Amino acid sequence: MKLSTPKNVTFYIAVALAVIALIGFFVAAMTPFAPWLMLVAFVVLAAGNLLEGI
Repeated sequence: MKLSTPKNVTFYIAVALAVIALIGFFVAAMTPFAPWLMLVAFVVLAAGNLLEGI
């Protein structure tokens, strides 16, 4: 399996989702969704590494 570098936009989307998830851990209304947002951020970043052109 060959890994590729994710595009900048993919990386920034993953970082934005991770930051929103981190903020969500401290905001009572978002607390139930924060782990899921972090998981989505990881999946986006992993897809950017595993799939070429994303």
